[in-house]
Amino acid sequence: MLLVLAGPLLLSLVLHEFAHARVALAFGDPTALRAGRVTLNPLRHLDPIGTIALLFVGFGWARPVPVNRFLLHPPKLGNIMVSLAGPATNLALALLAGVSLKILATLPAANLDSPMGEMIFQTLLITMGINIILGLFNMIPLAPLDGHHILGELLPEHMRYGYAMFQQKFGMMLLMMLILGPRLLSYTSGKDIPGPIAWVFHHAMGAAVQLLGI
Repeated sequence: MLLVLAGPLLLSLVLHEFAHARVALAFGDPTALRAGRVTLNPLRHLDPIGTIALLFVGFGWARPVPVNRFLLHPPKLGNIMVSLAGPATNLALALLAGVSLKILATLPAANLDSPMGEMIFQTLLITMGINIILGLFNMIPLAPLDGHHILGELLPEHMRYGYAMFQQKFGMMLLMMLILGPRLLSYTSGKDIPGPIAWVFHHAMGAAVQLLGI
């Protein structure tokens, strides 16, 4: 199962980070290019500890792509588009995997009852799930996730400094509470307490499966 999970996870993380780097270059910032990040080479993007944590713990991270906002043209739109690029790529991959599943399910020749057919089906399903998680999770407006850059650019000018200070002090702490809080509550209470992230993913995945009819 771990091997089936590793392939889609690797693809999803690498394309997410590559999208950030490539869009930053398109808006005039060569920082990621100079750091060797405009590439599909996984070794340039993956953080070993973050990848292992994602596989075994359920959350993790890749190496953040360096972006210089002041080299983006225009800076505001550029930063929004660079931040959107990663999650949008994940949601596009989820859609592609979902459509592939739908097509596969309608082909008698696919023989989904065979070991190979079942493995392909499960791989596509996992790919869809991973990318729904990554796409939605990274839109949470808490540092260091992509969503906090997007919200920061959309705020009025006079609110940005206070917002940046808030994210610097509390963003990571709130994110950890969001991720680990429900698990700690479940452990201490002996009851299964789903967190907001799990709730959103469960309903998003359910909606995708229902929409595709798979």
